[in-house]
Order: sequence, then C-alpha cells, then structure tokens
Amino acid sequence: MIKNRFSSLLFFLTLFSSLPLLAQIPQVPAELEFADLIVRINPQARREIQLDVDAQYRNPNYLKVKQERVNLYMPIIEDILRENGVPEDIKYLVIQESSLISDAVSTSNAVGFWQFKQGTAEEVFLRVDNQIDERKNIVSSTRGAALYLKKHNNTFDNWMCALVSYQMGLGGAKAYFGTRYNGKRIVDVDRNTHWYFKKFLAHKIAFEGQIGVFTSNTRMVEVPIQGPTTLAVLAKKYGVSESHLKEYNKWTSNGKIPGDRTYGLVYIQEGSLPVQPAIIQESKPKSNSKQSAANTPAYKQANSFPRIGGNTTKANQTDQITVNEIDGVQAAQTTTQSKFSDQIGLKERKLRKLNDLEPGERIEAGEYYYTKKKKTKAEVENHIVMPGETLWSISQKYGIKLSSLKSKNRIRKDSDLKAGMVLNLQEHRKRGEDIQVVKVNQAPPSKTVVASNSTPVQPKPQARNTSPDQQANDSVTHVVSKGETLFAISKKYGVTVNDLKSWNNIGSQNIISIGQKLVIFTP
Repeated sequence: MIKNRFSSLLFFLTLFSSLPLLAQIPQVPAELEFADLIVRINPQARREIQLDVDAQYRNPNYLKVKQERVNLYMPIIEDILRENGVPEDIKYLVIQESSLISDAVSTSNAVGFWQFKQGTAEEVFLRVDNQIDERKNIVSSTRGAALYLKKHNNTFDNWMCALVSYQMGLGGAKAYFGTRYNGKRIVDVDRNTHWYFKKFLAHKIAFEGQIGVFTSNTRMVEVPIQGPTTLAVLAKKYGVSESHLKEYNKWTSNGKIPGDRTYGLVYIQEGSLPVQPAIIQESKPKSNSKQSAANTPAYKQANSFPRIGGNTTKANQTDQITVNEIDGVQAAQTTTQSKFSDQIGLKERKLRKLNDLEPGERIEAGEYYYTKKKKTKAEVENHIVMPGETLWSISQKYGIKLSSLKSKNRIRKDSDLKAGMVLNLQEHRKRGEDIQVVKVNQAPPSKTVVASNSTPVQPKPQARNTSPDQQANDSVTHVVSKGETLFAISKKYGVTVNDLKSWNNIGSQNIISIGQKLVIFTP
C-alpha cells in the first residue's frame, strides 16, 4: 500500500515538474508562412506534425545541446542563403538533415551538415577526397545546398516541391508532383502531403522561436582562408587551440588547408558581445526627451570598433593582423592605391573591391584596409550615425560590405545620412519602416579644445573625401599637447591628416609643436 502511494506521488511530481517544459512546446498553427508560400494545415496533419514537434522537446538536455548548435551556426547559414537568393526558412532543413553535426553519416552514406552523397556534392562543386571533405564545412556545404535547391526551384517555382526534391532528387520530385504545384503560392497540407515536407514543418515550428535564444555566452566566427596553410598556424593567429580548430573544422582531415580555393574556417569565440536589446525610440523624439546616443548600447559598442587582432607591432605588414576578424593591414603613410597595392602584394583592382574604394581615392596613413572579403553583416546589431560619418566609413569600421550596409537600411547615398540615425548592421529594414533617430551631441562652434593626456577628447568617426568647401561652417581650435601627432588629432575630430595640413599650412614633414593652435573644420 505504501509502495503504491509512493508510486502515485512520484508520478504526480514527475507530471507537474514537466508542465513548464510542456507549456513551452510550440503548437502547430492552422496556417503559416514558408518562403513565399502560405501553408494551410488541416487538423489531421496538425496532429501528425505536432507529434514530431513534441519529440524535439522530449529530452531537455538534448534540446539544449541542439539549441546551442542551432544558435552557433544559424547566423552563418542565414547569410549564405540570403546571398544566394534562397529563402531563410530553408535553414531549418539543415537541422532536420544532420542536427548540425558536421560529420554526421546516414545509412545511405550521405555525409555532413546537409547530408550530401559524394556524387551530388561534386555536382555543386564541393571538394570530396582523402584530404578535404567540404560536406563537413558549414560554409561550403550551405552554398552547395543553396545552389541545389535554387536550381530545383527554377523547375517548380514552388519551394515546397524544391524542398521535397532535396530528398527525392529532381527526377523523383517531378514524377511525384507533376506540375500541379508549379507557381502556386498556397499549399494545403493534409494526410497525403509528402512526409518529408511535414517533417520539415515540424522542425521549423520547433526551432523558429529558439533562434537567437542563446544558452551560453559564445558565438561562432567564420573567416575565409586561402591556403596553403595549416590549422596550427591559424590557431596562433586567431588565439585558439589547434585542437579547437580541429573539432570545428573536420573538413580538413590532416589539418592542412590547400591553396586551390578559399575555405571557410570557423571557431568559437568565448565571452563574446551579449545580444543587445533593440533601441526603441520614436523616429521623431518628443522635445522634452533627454535620451542621447551616448547612453545607448550601440554607441558604447561603436567605440570598440574596428577590432584589431594579431601582431599589432607589425600592423603595416600583410598576414600580421586581423581587422574585425578579417585579414587586414594598416597604411603606414598616405599614398596612392597603386603604390599601396604594390606594398602589400595585392592587385589594385582587388584592393578597391575589398574596401569599396573609388578609383583615385588616396590611401590614408593610419587607416585600416582589408585584404580579404568583408562580411555581409557586423558583429553587432546597430550603429548610431555620428557627425561626419559616411556610409563608407561605417562599412570599414565594422567590416561590412558597403552594398550590404546600403541594402539593409535602404540608403543609397551619403546625403541621406543624418546624425543620430540608428542603422541596421545585421537585419534588413522593412519596407516603409522609419529609421530610428536618437539625439547626438554636436561639437559647439568656434570652441578651443585643449587636449592633454589626462583629459582626452572623445574621438569622432572619420569622414571620407571631405574638403573645406564640404565642411559645415563650425570650426574648433585645438591646442597641441605633448606627445600628440597629426594622425592622433585627425582621429579625434573625424578628419584626415591632409585636411589638417591644408587648413593649417603644415609642410610635408608633418611637424607640429606643443602649444600650437590648429584650426579644424568639424564635419
């Protein structure tokens, strides 16, 4: 009798302890959006899909591990899908295929994140041999999957059919679907709908609310690598252990990276920037609002960019530093693109392309330039535009492509920028959505600023291609203090060294003296 009571008590304790978890399980809706489709699910199919959703939540420990992998890899996957014109919703397919285990192998010998067989992998230009298996590379394999799916969607003009063809092959899907879904934008799901699509919907429903819900303070960094090199060398460069790189880069079997193409290397960065809350403020703040940019997370974050790593004592040499985790170099002197390209061993046209430079623009002393491709989004979500900044200077600051920055914010030219604008650095601004604006402090006109080691002037972001005719009428007078250089002063005020020299008739030797007063036209 006592035993029966204990069993009953244990049963109820187990039941009630599981209620919070059960309450968090997403429920299958009657209708949802997938890619450019409206998906309507009848009650019987909803029950069937719900069983798969529930299964994902059955083991909390396994769910947490899986959730961590999802949050580590998804930013990379989303970028690649977007770049290749594939709907971001497709990202849930990789969870269904491999649970984001890089070296997962199926019973049919499909391998890697997206579960490619060797023949299919080679069709989408993945390298698979005894040295390199790009099916285990999250960057290469996602590009391959995007190419495969996009090609199939060109046949059906329906992403459900394209997705099912990932399992059946194009021939099998054409035989299964015929042409009845071609071009359709409403799909009804019932008991006869292909199981693979229903399983996909279960993964989408189970995990779409988990994206961005970090369970640990880590993030995955992806850097393009052109060999030949080794993981041992790269481990020193990026400040991680060789065993760590081996764990997350199983696509290279012997730790060597050949020079035949660019490969995506990934590693985990501990203690990364926490996810910042979105800046919520009306586009036109009330007149009595006292909120200023200096109090926002985006402003504080901006002061830590660009992030410079590696051997900073040799920043003027190639292959020594990273700028925002991208290979870069610091210009030792103001010069032409042609001369700078020769110095760093890079073609002039490629230098312009990597740094979004216009022909004829000068290379500025002390400025950082990228020698590898910039990214499509930054580490942080937002940036507050400061006086004198340009779209180009912001893109260089965060290592984001200029075209991506313009696209995310629907801004095409510098004349559209306004001090205080909160620009998106990760997500695209929706059509019709106003850009948020916060209050930023403008430098007061005709003010003498005395800089000293104990009271440094707050630096302002550097402007590009400015001249006295383009400056505002405001000016300041800076009194040179001990140890200051023209470059340091230019950084403080967001102007160029050449501007300082021109405004103050400073010769080619760049000589300034303590107590000298410099006139500066503030951007």
